[in-house]
Amino acid sequence: MIIKKFYGMTEEEALEAARKELGSGIVTMNVRTVKKKGLAGMFGSKRIEVTVALEEEKESLKNIRREAPAPRAEAPVPARAAEDVAGGIMGERSQNIEKKLDSLQSLLVTKLQQEENQKNEQAEHREEAPAKEEAADREPEKKAESTEQEKFIRLLYNTMLENEVDEKYANQIISEVDKTEKPDIPIDFILANVYQKMILKFNKAKGISPAQKGPKVVLFMGPTGVGKTTTIAKIASSYTVDEKKKVALLTADTYRIAAAEQLRTYANILEVPFRVVYTPEDARAAVGDFRDFDYIFVDTAGHSHQNEEQLDNMKKLMEAVGQSAEYQTFLVLSATTKYRDLLRIASSYREITDYQLIFTKLDETASLGNLLNVKLHTDTPIAFVTYGQNVPDDIELFNPQKTVKQLLSTKH
Repeated sequence: MIIKKFYGMTEEEALEAARKELGSGIVTMNVRTVKKKGLAGMFGSKRIEVTVALEEEKESLKNIRREAPAPRAEAPVPARAAEDVAGGIMGERSQNIEKKLDSLQSLLVTKLQQEENQKNEQAEHREEAPAKEEAADREPEKKAESTEQEKFIRLLYNTMLENEVDEKYANQIISEVDKTEKPDIPIDFILANVYQKMILKFNKAKGISPAQKGPKVVLFMGPTGVGKTTTIAKIASSYTVDEKKKVALLTADTYRIAAAEQLRTYANILEVPFRVVYTPEDARAAVGDFRDFDYIFVDTAGHSHQNEEQLDNMKKLMEAVGQSAEYQTFLVLSATTKYRDLLRIASSYREITDYQLIFTKLDETASLGNLLNVKLHTDTPIAFVTYGQNVPDDIELFNPQKTVKQLLSTKH
């Protein structure tokens, strides 16, 4: 893996320089503003420094599976483990990992140290126990001691599982990490490699793109209670207030009066048109009436993914809209929903249309593994995430770097 820094007056200028030298397959690791050194830095303009990574063709690392958890007293981490890990991460080659991983490195080292401390405490208890109990607890044979690199990789692997990354995806990521057989390979290199691999897995969403002609219709789908209406209000506010676009709001959710009234309230605050559509024909007519607008956001009815009739109605709604305008669809999911249910929901909606993902309620869960799980299961990028009820705040474009850092973090 190649990691290199490029500079420019803007981020795009620096990225363009990186693409010219390394190609289009680069991954952005870090972006920051820097000053030139010396007197030139005091009076000159600032520059943008972009650190990018590029995967090289190398032999892949053999897959390291998680071993069945044994009592920590029986599988202790050597006393030097934490020191060696800290030295590997914070040594001279630590420049290979940018500030985004600083706290992550500290957390991983801290966890190793905690395991070492717990091992020492358990060892003291065993010394106080009767000789017979001590003999019974002692393993007949000791396993061959793993290298520090293998222990560190296993720690990353287990950390992913603790953050609810599906085991098959965690195995996949670890198996793709490059590693030589040299015992002194820097641990910061391993960490950077895993970090890059996971960012590549998330890929980049297209977001909402404008129509080539006429309004762009954006439909928001998803189960009841995931926050579709509030999410629409947040996005509509951004386009109306910040980007000065002409936006109209429609709701096809005629099952819940409260949902329609909530969106109507947001429309009144934003001073944008609002309309309830009861049939696909109503939706087609509304698109025609708002043909001079930039965007038309449609709140669809929330329902069970097992309700085939309502899924069919959703499909008819999209077909009617598609006859007179370009449209996009977003599947809104809650990060707090059970993994199996998320997969069923995503699969059922995929039967009627392609979509991008929006995850809500990130503030209500400490484990974000499902974001990666659903993305890989559907092969569909995540466009937005929300983390609260405040409108127009508590929403942002999905940031793969930020999420990967959390998935590799031992802090809960």
